[in-house]
Amino acid sequence: QVQLVASGGGLVQPGGSLRLSCAASGFNFDYYAILWFRQAPGKEREGVGCISGTDGLESTPDGLPEYPDSVKGRFTITRDDPRATAYLQMNRLRPDDTGVYSCAAAFECNTDLEVLGQGTLVTVSS
Repeated sequence: QVQLVASGGGLVQPGGSLRLSCAASGFNFDYYAILWFRQAPGKEREGVGCISGTDGLESTPDGLPEYPDSVKGRFTITRDDPRATAYLQMNRLRPDDTGVYSCAAAFECNTDLEVLGQGTLVTVSS
């Protein structure tokens, strides 16, 4: 069964850190770019980053080699191909980082999504 499962969300205080995981199964993880998205209550889904499947370069979903300004310098995406898992390390979390975080797979960071995973809730609050 082709799927992506995001996990690791929870309640964290402002300034804290969380690491989310995105575990893949049922497809050749190595060759796919993995994208992370988030959706805050009442807002549109926002891409927070992408890591390619070929050279591991970090980039935003539109292919630029930078993270969105809202997460730049605080969020980092990595991947562990033998474990078929990608990670989103989030540091210096802020209340406006609250939302449902999900991951997806695509052939490249700027191509259509091929696999969309369910999300995990991150709540940043004191």
